[in-house]
Amino acid sequence: MRALAVVLTLLLSLPALADDYLQLYQAAGWPQQRMHFSDALQAAQERYRNSLPPAVHQALVNNSNQRFAAAAVDQRAQQGLRNSLEQPAAALQFFQSPVGRKIVDAELLATRSDQLARFANGLPRSDASATRRLQIRHLAQALPAKEAGAEVSLALAGVAADSLSQMLPGLLGGDSTQALLSGQRQRLMEQIGADLDNTLLHVYRELSDAELEEFVSFAQSDAGKTYYQAALAAIRSGLAVGQSSANLAPAPSGI
Repeated sequence: MRALAVVLTLLLSLPALADDYLQLYQAAGWPQQRMHFSDALQAAQERYRNSLPPAVHQALVNNSNQRFAAAAVDQRAQQGLRNSLEQPAAALQFFQSPVGRKIVDAELLATRSDQLARFANGLPRSDASATRRLQIRHLAQALPAKEAGAEVSLALAGVAADSLSQMLPGLLGGDSTQALLSGQRQRLMEQIGADLDNTLLHVYRELSDAELEEFVSFAQSDAGKTYYQAALAAIRSGLAVGQSSANLAPAPSGI
């Protein structure tokens, strides 16, 4: 009986362990960020409407809706997080803390469509003490912010390139379209990195110096480094960066 009780306890604990990844995914704001990406995608589709032939524009809309279907993005991103993060508990604990929740709220505010439109021409210059600027510099070095920004830009550009290739077969053979886009990764990171400190000062402006220091400490810790590298891998997986639409599996019916 004791052995049976141990086996039952282990079986019952497995779903709880597996759910740590889903809880982390939710606590860190991934579902809401995916929604914000969808808003940005729709805006991009509209921008292309008047600059592309109707057939090409329709191909772009169809490709992007298929590639970035909510269930498909969530499934790929969650799987990427599971594959890249061996122990989610430390990151989950941080993002469920008061400071972690405040960080997520700040990030979600910054990526809302109304905020992106408001600051489309650039962020205001942020005034900050020397101490706070030093904290932000440490944070900029610890977070893969410019890498993540480049992946989002490449994902959006990749759909347009795929659509053009479908309408004009042979223009770019095989996966050369995606290879061409990937060659722009370093240039994008340099552009984002040039003003990264001011961007982070703006995004985390509501954090106190003490809260910002706690954030920096987590980001620089082994657990933080592991999480943020896994998060970058999950972004690439979720957005299918570097993959042509033809190579993507059909969107799942559920998660």
